[in-house]
Amino acid sequence: MKLLVVGAGEMGTWFARTVARELADPPELALADADDAVADAAADELDGRVVTADADERFDVVCLAVPIPAVDDAAETWGGRADRAVLDVTGVMEPAVAAMAAAAPDTERVSVHPLFAADSAPGNVAVVADEPGPVTDRIRAAIAAAGNDCFETTAAEHDEAMETVQARVHAAVLAFGLAAEEVSEPFRTPASAAMFDLLDQVTGNDPRVYSDIQTAFEGADGVAGAARELADADAEAFADLYREAGRDR
Repeated sequence: MKLLVVGAGEMGTWFARTVARELADPPELALADADDAVADAAADELDGRVVTADADERFDVVCLAVPIPAVDDAAETWGGRADRAVLDVTGVMEPAVAAMAAAAPDTERVSVHPLFAADSAPGNVAVVADEPGPVTDRIRAAIAAAGNDCFETTAAEHDEAMETVQARVHAAVLAFGLAAEEVSEPFRTPASAAMFDLLDQVTGNDPRVYSDIQTAFEGADGVAGAARELADADAEAFADLYREAGRDR
């Protein structure tokens, strides 16, 4: 199998490494990235090779591992070079599924979203099987064999869930970080210590990734509105909001 991974960053290398390790017959791996140095480093690490957009070459499988805003262009540029299957690990599913269908209508197509940072793998992996088949089944089995819990969903259900579990969570944690004052360790309560730990986790990555998520899923406005409701509430209204916040979900 000739596998091209477009986007040689964190999730692209996670995908390539996982598939290569778990398949009985490891693929011939190629990588492409807008940053030549990133592509070269990933190719060295994964024993692959680098290809560029002007190369006249086809592949059995193309995986798009690009930032969310780049998924349409990446699908248009690279999707048509797949003979058998196109996948993505971009993190947004409705646009990705549509872009892959437009670029590669005659291939298998599956959207995959690992719900974790690569260094926290394994974990839950959302899967939208838009046009599944034997090739994507093998790749999904390889991801599961690495210890990941793969579950099927729809593109719409996934993207709606991301508004809460990514966009609103990130906005709430970052807002706490912006509002918080420096507090010495003995004063930290269990809840505040957990928030500071989350803040360290969220702010230890590439801010562009978090910006892309906020743009795609619009989380900050909802968090800001809820915070304003709390700030403006009298005792009775606050109690109502407190109970609402603790409702079962």
